[in-house]
Amino acid sequence: MSSAPPSDQGHRYPVAVIAHAVWLYFRFPLSFREVEELMPGRGVLVSYETIRRWCAKFGQVYAHALRRRRPRPGDKWHLDEVFVKINGELTYLWRAVDQSGNALDILVQNRRDKAAARRFFRRLLNGIGSVPRVIVTDRLRSYSAAHREVMPSVEHRSHKGLNNRAENSHRPTRQRERAMKGFRSVGAAQRLLSAFKGIRLPRKRRLVSESRAGVERALKAQAADAAAQE
Repeated sequence: MSSAPPSDQGHRYPVAVIAHAVWLYFRFPLSFREVEELMPGRGVLVSYETIRRWCAKFGQVYAHALRRRRPRPGDKWHLDEVFVKINGELTYLWRAVDQSGNALDILVQNRRDKAAARRFFRRLLNGIGSVPRVIVTDRLRSYSAAHREVMPSVEHRSHKGLNNRAENSHRPTRQRERAMKGFRSVGAAQRLLSAFKGIRLPRKRRLVSESRAGVERALKAQAADAAAQE
């Protein structure tokens, strides 16, 4: 298996077209068919299956590239979990955002017990590389138990009314879930939502423009890297 980063080599369409299609899919709660219907507005005819392949190949890499460009996360983290049904089975989507509403991480798990909360805490600390000043959660006891074990020096505020920021951050996920008519597997949900939170930015014109431009820059850089390795 090749270790070269994804590039647009071998694709019929140029970087800008691929980047725009992938950005549309992850930035808004659209289906592949709906993105297909929007692309003729840019003078491009492309099938939804091609768009699906582009998203599978480039989505997560785009998200990582955009996250590297973002400012350092805040020191106040809001954590919350919400249930999602995957193939009829109840699972839980754990999410963390900072005080500005920037998504820090998500994790799809089958449980919401102490072990699940501990795993999410450790994933957050490893992924972000810093310790928060405060964490805010609802009153789920699993949070308190994991907090005492993983980050006992961090202030923990547990109150339903304090955690609206984290709860509101689930809305785009619900929109995406409805657009897809549900998720088919835990792995697929994790991959999609990880990319979705990375590319999706607040609804401000400047940030939307930067998001789309960042996707295109990421793809161009990967294509250049791939060419240099040949």
